Amino acid sequence: MSPVPTNDLRRKDRIVRYKPYVPKEGEDPMAEYMNLLAMLFSMCGLMMRFKWASWAAVYCAFIGFSNSRSSEDTKQVFSSFMLSISSVVMSYLQSPTPMAISYFS
Repeated sequence: MSPVPTNDLRRKDRIVRYKPYVPKEGEDPMAEYMNLLAMLFSMCGLMMRFKWASWAAVYCAFIGFSNSRSSEDTKQVFSSFMLSISSVVMSYLQSPTPMAISYFS
């Protein structure tokens, strides 16, 4: 068993106490959340061929685009929007029948 060192090597001047992030007034993360949801729904629509997920991706992309700020990166918003549109197009190219509501059938 090794002996425990008696001196503490941690530097007290380098310790910074944690402060939780407080959002500034006017910051709304809704656009980022909607872009993330649009990406997730469009991937579900492409991979699992869910037409409702593709349409939900388009809806979330529109909301994310409308809530985005002008200083925000436009490439992410544009890629989210185009991915959702391509998800709808690909899901209808694979199966051109209209989306059926299975709850009432």
